[in-house]
Amino acid sequence: MDTRFHITGGVPLRGDIVISGSKNAALPLIAASVLCTGETVLHNVPRLRDVRKMLEILEFLGAETSFQSDTVRIRTHNMQSKVIPMEYVSKLRGSIVLLGPMLARFGEVQMAYPGGCVLGKRPVDAHITALTQLGAEDISTPDCLHLRGTLKPGHVILPEFSVTATENAVLAAACIPGETRIDLAAAEPHVQEVERFAVSMGAAVEGVGTHSVVIKGTKQLRCAEHTVPFDYLEAGAFVIGTLVTRGKVRLHGVDASHLLSFLEAIGRMGGVWKYDEGEQVLFVDGEISSLQSTEVRTNIFPGFPTDLQAPMGVLMTQASGVSRIFERLFEGRMAYLYELEKMGAHIEILNAHQALIIGHKQLRGRTVASNDIRAGAAMVIAALCAEGESVITDVRYIERGYDRIDEKLTGLGARIRKMPVPRVEAGNIAQSVTKAAMRTAS
Repeated sequence: MDTRFHITGGVPLRGDIVISGSKNAALPLIAASVLCTGETVLHNVPRLRDVRKMLEILEFLGAETSFQSDTVRIRTHNMQSKVIPMEYVSKLRGSIVLLGPMLARFGEVQMAYPGGCVLGKRPVDAHITALTQLGAEDISTPDCLHLRGTLKPGHVILPEFSVTATENAVLAAACIPGETRIDLAAAEPHVQEVERFAVSMGAAVEGVGTHSVVIKGTKQLRCAEHTVPFDYLEAGAFVIGTLVTRGKVRLHGVDASHLLSFLEAIGRMGGVWKYDEGEQVLFVDGEISSLQSTEVRTNIFPGFPTDLQAPMGVLMTQASGVSRIFERLFEGRMAYLYELEKMGAHIEILNAHQALIIGHKQLRGRTVASNDIRAGAAMVIAALCAEGESVITDVRYIERGYDRIDEKLTGLGARIRKMPVPRVEAGNIAQSVTKAAMRTAS
């Protein structure tokens, strides 16, 4: 059975919501547990498909895991290094963060090439570059990533500001006695959390949150207990959902410093919000907001997050004037715009990275697809403000990145139903959506 969302739009979101833990932080923290022998405990872990798949990989490697409520326990006494097959990593791009920890602990790592969302070319070169600079030998084949060797402290210069390559380098270096410097490191909030976790395990880290990080590692890393930070990407999606429905919502557990560029863009568009730093509560008032067009360019942190680009595209359809999106990080992130056009949005796609969105346009309920995790969230947001009923297919993408989003939206007053679909029918829907998108593109 497959599932889809049925959403009847036009209902303002109202009330309070607690933001879940960050998937992008939880996955590398789970991978970090490989570095020690004992029990790692993580709290505030989101209940997502990707988290469960990562735990399944660790279990395949011999770890014992439990996931109760929002707490994950990982016992790594009996872990061993063996080839991680395609069935475990084909739909989980985040599994790539096991490279560094597995190599550092066992001296060898072998895994099929990870999959996940289709967002254009996302090579593994940065990961291999980082680990070979620490002494690893790359003997990979076209079918299998394969690194081996005893790692040594050194100077890592990343070829790009890759989040997961930075996390791999940080975790590997934490387990290498001596001092390692990582330059051109990514600085996203979830990278910072991995660096803080390395400190909890016994490594010394200087430059947390900067592009130059110095790590003094040790072979005697200890297992730690840690709380996963709240997901600023989920918070951003709910901010936009509140604005497009002209609602009023208080978001609890938000660190506004993770959303500086996003909140600045929201304010520039005329969105009204207020933040209580002491309580970590972000209040969004869509009722009195008057949305105007703007330009957004995605960038590495602290720039505008690429993972909020698709939801922002939906918000632009509800703003007066001509807005512009410039996606500078991924080449495949604009496909959701074809789905928005089916709902009545006025869009001019300039190239694979840039588009104009002309508003204000009343969206209409349609059957639309989730092209990836963030595009799926964008389709949900579009449905919330559309006239009539929308059907969102490929809900599995959305559930990889958003913890019980349908339940949270229902709690805010949205009319959303999650319904199972027979696989044959789901396949027919997907084919129809794909053909419609191709007609639109041509």
